[in-house]
Amino acid sequence: MTDDRKNLSCAAFQAQLPELIGSGENVASHPHFQSCELCRALLADLETIAEAARQLFPIVEPPDELWEQIESAIKNEDGRTDSGPTGQD
Repeated sequence: MTDDRKNLSCAAFQAQLPELIGSGENVASHPHFQSCELCRALLADLETIAEAARQLFPIVEPPDELWEQIESAIKNEDGRTDSGPTGQD
């Protein structure tokens, strides 16, 4: 491996950061991250913000009957479009 990844500027690394995180890559193993205290601090701050946001907006599971209601609505919609614009044959 070349030192190109280690020698990235902070701006270049930070520009790649969303893609790195989104790809599931272990950002902590990135050579720039390992050698740059500023970028480690930035990622720590982002993780703190993300955790706070998760606590503000917890994931709520929809009620079980929701999917049944959606399926029923789709079937009703399909029935109306198959019958013509007025709903009659």
